[in-house]
Amino acid sequence: MTISELQITTALKTVIDPNTQKDLVSGRCVRNIQIDGNRVALNVQLGYPAMSQYALIRRLVVDKLKTIPGVAEADVNVTSKIVSHSVQRGVKLIPGVKNIIAVASGKGGVGKSTTAVNLALALAAEGAEVGMLDADIYGPSLPTMIGISQKPDSRDGKSLEPVEAHGLQVMSIGFLIDADTPMVWRGPMVTQALEQLLTDTRWRDLDYLVVDMPPGTGDIQLTLGQKVPVTGAVIVTTPQDIALMDARKGFKMFEKVGIPILGIVENMSIHICTNCGHEEHIFGSGGAERMANDFGAEYLGALPLDIRIREQADSGKPSVIAEPDSRIADIYRQIARRVAVKIAEQAQDHSAAFPKIVIQNT
Repeated sequence: MTISELQITTALKTVIDPNTQKDLVSGRCVRNIQIDGNRVALNVQLGYPAMSQYALIRRLVVDKLKTIPGVAEADVNVTSKIVSHSVQRGVKLIPGVKNIIAVASGKGGVGKSTTAVNLALALAAEGAEVGMLDADIYGPSLPTMIGISQKPDSRDGKSLEPVEAHGLQVMSIGFLIDADTPMVWRGPMVTQALEQLLTDTRWRDLDYLVVDMPPGTGDIQLTLGQKVPVTGAVIVTTPQDIALMDARKGFKMFEKVGIPILGIVENMSIHICTNCGHEEHIFGSGGAERMANDFGAEYLGALPLDIRIREQADSGKPSVIAEPDSRIADIYRQIARRVAVKIAEQAQDHSAAFPKIVIQNT
Protein backbone atom coordinates (compact mmCIF):
# COMPACT_ATOMS: atom_id res chain seq x y z
CA MET A 1 0.00 0.00 0.00
CA THR A 2 1.42 3.38 -1.02
CA ILE A 3 1.62 5.99 1.72
CA SER A 4 1.15 9.64 0.73
CA GLU A 5 2.37 12.84 2.36
CA LEU A 6 -1.24 14.02 2.44
CA GLN A 7 -2.17 11.06 4.64
CA ILE A 8 0.61 11.95 7.03
CA THR A 9 -0.25 15.66 7.32
CA THR A 10 -3.96 14.84 7.65
CA ALA A 11 -3.19 12.46 10.53
CA LEU A 12 -0.90 14.95 12.26
CA LYS A 13 -3.61 17.62 12.17
CA THR A 14 -5.17 15.67 15.04
CA VAL A 15 -1.99 15.65 17.17
CA ILE A 16 -2.20 18.52 19.65
CA ASP A 17 0.93 20.06 21.13
CA PRO A 18 0.20 19.99 24.90
CA ASN A 19 2.10 23.26 25.39
CA THR A 20 0.48 25.38 22.67
CA GLN A 21 -2.87 23.58 22.40
CA LYS A 22 -2.49 23.76 18.60
CA ASP A 23 -2.12 20.86 16.19
CA LEU A 24 1.37 20.29 14.83
CA VAL A 25 0.42 21.06 11.22
CA SER A 26 -1.26 24.42 11.81
CA GLY A 27 1.57 25.24 14.20
CA ARG A 28 4.00 24.68 11.30
CA CYS A 29 6.05 22.24 13.33
CA VAL A 30 6.22 19.35 10.84
CA ARG A 31 9.38 19.29 8.71
CA ASN A 32 11.15 17.06 6.18
CA ILE A 33 8.62 14.26 5.68
CA GLN A 34 10.27 11.22 4.07
CA ILE A 35 8.50 8.05 2.93
CA ASP A 36 10.43 4.86 2.17
CA GLY A 37 8.11 1.92 1.58
CA ASN A 38 6.32 1.28 4.87
CA ARG A 39 8.70 3.53 6.80
CA VAL A 40 7.97 7.20 7.58
CA ALA A 41 10.51 9.68 8.95
CA LEU A 42 9.97 13.34 9.83
CA ASN A 43 11.11 16.15 12.09
CA VAL A 44 9.00 18.09 14.58
CA GLN A 45 10.51 21.53 15.17
CA LEU A 46 9.12 23.50 18.10
CA GLY A 47 9.46 27.27 18.33
CA TYR A 48 10.17 27.18 22.06
CA PRO A 49 12.56 25.19 24.33
CA ALA A 50 10.96 22.03 25.72
CA MET A 51 13.50 19.24 26.19
CA SER A 52 11.38 17.72 28.95
CA GLN A 53 8.50 17.41 26.47
CA TYR A 54 10.38 15.83 23.54
CA ALA A 55 9.67 12.22 24.52
CA LEU A 56 5.95 12.91 25.05
CA ILE A 57 5.55 14.72 21.71
CA ARG A 58 7.55 12.07 19.87
CA ARG A 59 5.34 9.33 21.32
CA LEU A 60 2.14 11.19 20.33
CA VAL A 61 3.40 11.54 16.74
CA VAL A 62 4.69 7.98 16.42
CA ASP A 63 1.44 6.53 17.79
CA LYS A 64 -0.59 8.61 15.33
CA LEU A 65 1.60 7.72 12.33
CA LYS A 66 1.21 4.00 13.06
CA THR A 67 -2.57 4.34 12.71
CA ILE A 68 -2.07 5.16 9.00
CA PRO A 69 -2.65 2.03 6.88
CA GLY A 70 0.65 0.68 5.58
CA VAL A 71 2.92 2.43 8.09
CA ALA A 72 5.01 -0.16 9.94
CA GLU A 73 7.82 2.03 11.22
CA ALA A 74 7.97 5.70 12.22
CA ASP A 75 11.11 7.66 12.96
CA VAL A 76 10.41 11.06 14.57
CA ASN A 77 13.02 13.59 15.65
CA VAL A 78 11.86 16.44 17.94
CA THR A 79 13.93 19.64 18.19
CA SER A 80 13.52 23.33 19.03
CA LYS A 81 14.52 26.42 17.06
CA ILE A 82 14.26 29.79 18.80
CA VAL A 83 14.29 32.97 16.70
CA SER A 84 14.17 36.71 17.37
CA HIS A 85 10.73 38.27 17.76
CA SER A 86 9.52 41.81 17.26
CA VAL A 87 10.12 44.50 19.87
CA GLN A 88 9.07 48.14 20.35
CA ARG A 89 9.05 50.19 17.17
CA GLY A 90 12.33 52.00 16.46
CA VAL A 91 14.43 50.00 18.96
CA LYS A 92 17.22 47.82 17.58
CA LEU A 93 18.07 44.35 18.83
CA ILE A 94 21.18 43.88 20.96
CA PRO A 95 23.99 41.83 19.37
CA GLY A 96 24.07 38.29 20.70
CA VAL A 97 20.54 38.43 22.15
CA LYS A 98 17.44 37.12 20.34
CA ASN A 99 14.74 37.91 22.90
CA ILE A 100 14.59 39.95 26.12
CA ILE A 101 12.13 39.08 28.89
CA ALA A 102 11.54 41.71 31.58
CA VAL A 103 10.40 40.34 34.94
CA ALA A 104 8.74 43.13 36.89
CA SER A 105 6.51 43.95 39.85
CA GLY A 106 4.85 47.08 41.06
CA LYS A 107 6.34 46.81 44.54
CA GLY A 108 9.17 45.08 46.38
CA GLY A 109 8.92 42.01 48.58
CA VAL A 110 6.78 39.87 46.26
CA GLY A 111 9.57 37.46 45.26
CA LYS A 112 10.20 38.93 41.81
CA SER A 113 13.96 38.29 41.79
CA THR A 114 13.55 34.71 42.97
CA THR A 115 10.93 34.15 40.26
CA ALA A 116 13.18 35.74 37.62
CA VAL A 117 16.24 33.60 38.40
CA ASN A 118 14.19 30.40 38.53
CA LEU A 119 12.49 31.35 35.25
CA ALA A 120 15.91 31.81 33.63
CA LEU A 121 17.17 28.50 35.01
CA ALA A 122 13.99 26.72 33.87
CA LEU A 123 14.39 28.05 30.31
CA ALA A 124 17.99 26.82 30.34
CA ALA A 125 16.91 23.42 31.70
CA GLU A 126 14.54 23.14 28.73
CA GLY A 127 17.49 23.56 26.35
CA ALA A 128 17.70 27.30 25.65
CA GLU A 129 20.77 29.53 25.78
CA VAL A 130 19.86 31.96 28.55
CA GLY A 131 21.36 35.04 30.14
CA MET A 132 20.25 37.12 33.09
CA LEU A 133 20.72 40.81 33.81
CA ASP A 134 20.21 42.22 37.29
CA ALA A 135 18.69 45.64 36.54
CA ASP A 136 18.24 46.57 40.19
CA ILE A 137 21.17 48.98 40.49
CA TYR A 138 20.28 50.08 44.04
CA GLY A 139 19.72 46.58 45.45
CA PRO A 140 21.40 43.90 43.30
CA SER A 141 20.52 40.41 44.54
CA LEU A 142 21.67 38.19 41.67
CA PRO A 143 25.21 37.53 43.01
CA THR A 144 23.73 36.10 46.22
CA MET A 145 21.06 34.03 44.45
CA ILE A 146 23.56 32.35 42.10
CA GLY A 147 26.29 32.07 44.71
CA ILE A 148 28.97 34.03 42.82
CA SER A 149 30.75 37.27 43.73
CA GLN A 150 33.66 37.27 41.25
CA LYS A 151 34.36 40.32 39.10
CA PRO A 152 33.68 39.86 35.36
CA ASP A 153 36.63 39.75 32.95
CA SER A 154 37.26 42.34 30.23
CA ARG A 155 39.30 41.21 27.22
CA ASP A 156 39.55 44.60 25.53
CA GLY A 157 39.28 46.99 28.46
CA LYS A 158 35.92 48.28 27.18
CA SER A 159 33.39 45.42 27.26
CA LEU A 160 32.59 42.88 29.98
CA GLU A 161 32.41 39.12 29.73
CA PRO A 162 29.29 37.71 31.39
CA VAL A 163 29.86 35.59 34.49
CA GLU A 164 28.94 31.91 34.06
CA ALA A 165 26.68 30.33 36.69
CA HIS A 166 24.49 27.22 36.57
CA GLY A 167 24.53 27.31 32.75
CA LEU A 168 23.50 30.98 32.63
CA GLN A 169 25.39 34.03 31.38
CA VAL A 170 24.82 36.65 34.08
CA MET A 171 25.67 40.28 34.77
CA SER A 172 24.98 42.52 37.78
CA ILE A 173 26.30 45.78 39.21
CA GLY A 174 26.81 43.63 42.30
CA PHE A 175 29.80 42.00 40.60
CA LEU A 176 31.49 45.40 40.23
CA ILE A 177 31.02 46.95 43.69
CA ASP A 178 31.56 45.90 47.29
CA ALA A 179 28.54 44.20 48.82
CA ASP A 180 28.26 46.85 51.57
CA THR A 181 28.66 49.84 49.25
CA PRO A 182 25.41 51.80 48.80
CA MET A 183 24.64 53.15 45.33
CA VAL A 184 24.04 56.82 46.18
CA TRP A 185 23.20 57.79 42.60
CA ARG A 186 20.54 59.94 41.00
CA GLY A 187 18.26 58.66 38.26
CA PRO A 188 20.37 59.61 35.19
CA MET A 189 23.43 57.81 36.58
CA VAL A 190 21.38 54.71 37.33
CA THR A 191 19.86 54.54 33.85
CA GLN A 192 23.27 55.06 32.27
CA ALA A 193 24.68 52.21 34.38
CA LEU A 194 21.84 49.94 33.26
CA GLU A 195 22.40 50.74 29.59
CA GLN A 196 26.12 50.09 29.94
CA LEU A 197 25.61 46.78 31.72
CA LEU A 198 23.24 45.70 28.98
CA THR A 199 25.10 46.90 25.89
CA ASP A 200 28.73 46.59 27.07
CA THR A 201 28.35 42.96 28.09
CA ARG A 202 29.45 40.50 25.38
CA TRP A 203 26.39 38.25 25.44
CA ARG A 204 27.05 35.06 23.48
CA ASP A 205 24.21 33.87 21.21
CA LEU A 206 21.40 34.05 23.77
CA ASP A 207 17.93 32.77 22.95
CA TYR A 208 16.58 34.70 25.96
CA LEU A 209 17.94 37.40 28.24
CA VAL A 210 15.90 37.58 31.44
CA VAL A 211 16.04 41.06 33.02
CA ASP A 212 15.25 41.25 36.73
CA MET A 213 13.66 44.69 37.04
CA PRO A 214 13.68 46.83 40.19
CA PRO A 215 10.23 47.41 41.70
CA GLY A 216 8.20 50.43 40.67
CA THR A 217 7.60 52.47 37.50
CA GLY A 218 10.45 54.97 37.61
CA ASP A 219 13.51 55.91 35.55
CA ILE A 220 14.91 52.41 35.03
CA GLN A 221 11.57 51.01 33.91
CA LEU A 222 11.02 53.88 31.47
CA THR A 223 14.57 53.55 30.10
CA LEU A 224 14.00 49.86 29.54
CA GLY A 225 10.69 50.52 27.82
CA GLN A 226 12.01 53.24 25.53
CA LYS A 227 15.58 52.20 24.69
CA VAL A 228 15.91 48.45 25.30
CA PRO A 229 14.42 45.95 22.80
CA VAL A 230 12.07 44.05 25.13
CA THR A 231 10.17 41.12 23.60
CA GLY A 232 7.73 40.85 26.48
CA ALA A 233 7.19 41.33 30.22
CA VAL A 234 6.20 39.00 33.04
CA ILE A 235 4.44 40.59 36.03
CA VAL A 236 5.00 39.02 39.46
CA THR A 237 2.63 39.71 42.34
CA THR A 238 1.17 38.16 45.47
CA PRO A 239 -2.60 37.72 45.98
CA GLN A 240 -2.57 40.62 48.47
CA ASP A 241 -4.63 43.65 47.44
CA ILE A 242 -1.78 46.11 48.13
CA ALA A 243 0.61 44.16 45.89
CA LEU A 244 -2.03 43.87 43.18
CA MET A 245 -2.66 47.63 43.17
CA ASP A 246 1.00 48.26 42.33
CA ALA A 247 1.20 45.33 39.92
CA ARG A 248 -1.64 46.87 37.93
CA LYS A 249 0.37 50.09 37.60
CA GLY A 250 3.36 48.11 36.34
CA PHE A 251 1.14 46.33 33.84
CA LYS A 252 -0.22 49.61 32.49
CA MET A 253 3.28 51.11 32.22
CA PHE A 254 4.45 48.32 29.91
CA GLU A 255 1.29 48.74 27.84
CA LYS A 256 1.99 52.47 27.41
CA VAL A 257 5.51 51.88 26.08
CA GLY A 258 4.34 49.16 23.67
CA ILE A 259 5.79 46.09 25.41
CA PRO A 260 3.55 42.99 25.30
CA ILE A 261 2.61 41.39 28.62
CA LEU A 262 3.46 37.68 28.46
CA GLY A 263 1.51 36.90 31.60
CA ILE A 264 1.13 37.19 35.37
CA VAL A 265 2.70 34.97 38.04
CA GLU A 266 1.20 34.73 41.51
CA ASN A 267 3.89 34.21 44.13
CA MET A 268 3.31 33.15 47.75
CA SER A 269 -0.09 31.90 46.64
CA ILE A 270 -0.69 29.39 49.41
CA HIS A 271 1.14 28.22 52.53
CA ILE A 272 1.21 24.53 53.41
CA CYS A 273 2.28 23.79 56.99
CA THR A 274 5.35 21.52 57.03
CA ASN A 275 4.14 19.91 60.29
CA CYS A 276 0.45 19.20 59.75
CA GLY A 277 -0.15 19.88 56.05
CA HIS A 278 -2.77 22.55 56.71
CA GLU A 279 -3.28 24.87 53.71
CA GLU A 280 -3.77 28.57 54.28
CA HIS A 281 -4.05 31.55 51.89
CA ILE A 282 -2.06 33.97 54.05
CA PHE A 283 -2.08 36.81 51.49
CA GLY A 284 -5.56 36.15 50.10
CA SER A 285 -6.54 34.00 47.14
CA GLY A 286 -7.13 34.35 43.43
CA GLY A 287 -5.91 37.93 43.15
CA ALA A 288 -3.50 37.45 40.23
CA GLU A 289 -6.02 35.37 38.32
CA ARG A 290 -8.66 38.09 38.70
CA MET A 291 -6.13 40.68 37.56
CA ALA A 292 -5.28 38.58 34.51
CA ASN A 293 -8.97 38.28 33.65
CA ASP A 294 -9.51 42.04 34.09
CA PHE A 295 -6.66 42.89 31.70
CA GLY A 296 -7.10 40.02 29.24
CA ALA A 297 -3.65 38.65 30.11
CA GLU A 298 -2.55 35.07 30.68
CA TYR A 299 -2.38 33.70 34.23
CA LEU A 300 0.93 31.82 34.03
CA GLY A 301 0.73 29.98 37.33
CA ALA A 302 1.08 30.14 41.10
CA LEU A 303 3.92 29.34 43.46
CA PRO A 304 3.49 28.44 47.13
CA LEU A 305 4.86 30.29 50.14
CA ASP A 306 7.51 27.66 50.85
CA ILE A 307 10.56 28.07 53.06
CA ARG A 308 12.66 25.97 50.65
CA ILE A 309 12.29 28.56 47.86
CA ARG A 310 13.74 31.24 50.14
CA GLU A 311 16.47 29.00 51.61
CA GLN A 312 17.59 27.75 48.20
CA ALA A 313 17.78 31.25 46.69
CA ASP A 314 19.72 32.53 49.72
CA SER A 315 22.17 29.61 49.46
CA GLY A 316 23.06 30.38 45.82
CA LYS A 317 21.23 27.36 44.40
CA PRO A 318 17.65 28.33 43.42
CA SER A 319 14.92 25.69 43.41
CA VAL A 320 15.23 24.64 39.74
CA ILE A 321 18.89 23.73 40.42
CA ALA A 322 18.64 22.59 44.05
CA GLU A 323 15.67 20.23 43.59
CA PRO A 324 15.10 19.77 39.84
CA ASP A 325 12.59 16.94 40.37
CA SER A 326 10.49 18.79 42.96
CA ARG A 327 6.97 20.06 42.47
CA ILE A 328 8.22 23.65 42.83
CA ALA A 329 10.82 23.22 40.06
CA ASP A 330 8.12 21.67 37.86
CA ILE A 331 5.90 24.76 38.34
CA TYR A 332 8.76 27.03 37.33
CA ARG A 333 9.37 24.92 34.20
CA GLN A 334 5.67 25.03 33.29
CA ILE A 335 5.70 28.83 33.63
CA ALA A 336 8.91 29.03 31.57
CA ARG A 337 7.40 26.96 28.74
CA ARG A 338 4.28 29.13 28.68
CA VAL A 339 6.41 32.29 28.53
CA ALA A 340 8.46 30.81 25.68
CA VAL A 341 5.31 29.73 23.82
CA LYS A 342 3.82 33.24 24.17
CA ILE A 343 7.02 34.68 22.67
CA ALA A 344 7.02 32.10 19.85
CA GLU A 345 3.48 33.16 18.92
CA GLN A 346 4.53 36.80 18.43
CA ALA A 347 5.61 38.27 15.12
CA GLN A 348 9.21 37.51 14.18
CA ASP A 349 11.93 40.12 13.78
CA HIS A 350 13.35 40.00 10.24
CA SER A 351 15.80 42.90 10.47
CA ALA A 352 18.78 40.55 10.39
CA ALA A 353 17.61 39.19 7.03
CA PHE A 354 18.08 42.53 5.28
CA PRO A 355 21.57 43.50 4.14
CA LYS A 356 23.15 46.72 5.37
CA ILE A 357 23.29 49.41 2.67
CA VAL A 358 26.58 51.30 2.59
CA ILE A 359 26.92 54.41 0.42
CA GLN A 360 30.45 55.12 -0.76
CA ASN A 361 32.03 57.76 -2.96
CA THR A 362 33.40 56.08 -6.08
